[in-house]
Amino acid sequence: MNRGVAWPALWLGIIGFGILYVPVTVMVIYSFNAGRLVSVWSGFSTKWYGELLQNEQVLDALGKSLWVAVNAATLSTIFGVLIAIAFVRYGNFRFRLLLSALASTPLVMPEVVTGLSLLLLFIAMEGTLGWPAGRGIDTIIIAHTTFGMCFAAIVVQSRLRDFDMSIEEAAADLGATQPYIFLSITLPVIAPAVVAAWLLAFTLSFDDLVIASFVSGPGSSTLPIVVFSKVRLGVTPEINALATIMIVLVAASVIAASTIIYRNSMRRQNRT
Repeated sequence: MNRGVAWPALWLGIIGFGILYVPVTVMVIYSFNAGRLVSVWSGFSTKWYGELLQNEQVLDALGKSLWVAVNAATLSTIFGVLIAIAFVRYGNFRFRLLLSALASTPLVMPEVVTGLSLLLLFIAMEGTLGWPAGRGIDTIIIAHTTFGMCFAAIVVQSRLRDFDMSIEEAAADLGATQPYIFLSITLPVIAPAVVAAWLLAFTLSFDDLVIASFVSGPGSSTLPIVVFSKVRLGVTPEINALATIMIVLVAASVIAASTIIYRNSMRRQNRT
């Protein structure tokens, strides 16, 4: 690349990342502020983290968020693996284009539209089937699974495309059944991609605010909903501390998923 173009692009990148990460860094720093005023530094203190541990509303919302994220990530990964296998293994089957469109739509659809459509679906189901009886944790898990499985399918699908089918064919020739082949051969090979897909779906579910706001009900507020409701009343160091904890959890999940994907890609390159 021409240096005359590279330097402006580099500086634009630095400015862009600065706009994104400088406010986050300031928020993390002020979460250790001893004073209550978020704009005035009064000294270093961890007391706001201690107060969070005594806040029952926050702890309850954190527990619900973790429960929702774990279940939604697990279901998303299972459905994502099935979708990936269908696309990679069975080629141009009937209705492939329709299934591909259905699997990709949640990736580009605005969250407001997704949340509203799911809310209308749950209301219609409650009126006709009697389930779900109101909105709660179950409806949030279902909603998060609908878009989480699309991301999981993309991650697993990229790994399956590089899988050597001759290994499965050899096992089949030796009399192995399809379930045995999948559990003993295919799954161990794609395991890094499956774990990365689970971590990605977990992060997306744990962070979600918009869709959860539509499909949640009384007594089922997740941590992002609680944070948003508190911020509307004013930003406090306690909110900064809570946001910092969320950043750490999400960053750990993203780093773990990125590390798994990177090691998996490097391992494939070394084999070739």
